[in-house]
Amino acid sequence: MMDATILRRLSETIAARRQAAPASSYVASLFGRGHEAILKKVAEESAETLLASKDGDKLHVVRETADLWFHCLVLLAWHGLTSDDVLAELRRREGISGLDEKASRK
Repeated sequence: MMDATILRRLSETIAARRQAAPASSYVASLFGRGHEAILKKVAEESAETLLASKDGDKLHVVRETADLWFHCLVLLAWHGLTSDDVLAELRRREGISGLDEKASRK
């Protein structure tokens, strides 16, 4: 599955950079600035994705969504998680009504 492979590679790269010197990479600098900085980036990229959608520019939506997904991967790594954890949850939910799945969380 090629899509999962790119997510896995990104997760591995992000995890490897977690302990790197902040000056060595963007990801290392985010980890160096801490949880709040990562949360702010996820919020910023979420807002930019929404604004791109409002503008209706499909390429802009794709690019902003890529930024959002990337920063979500950084957030997952902060918590010691990877894309595999999210993919497992999506697999678990597959074939279950969204209404039923949400009701099961209560």
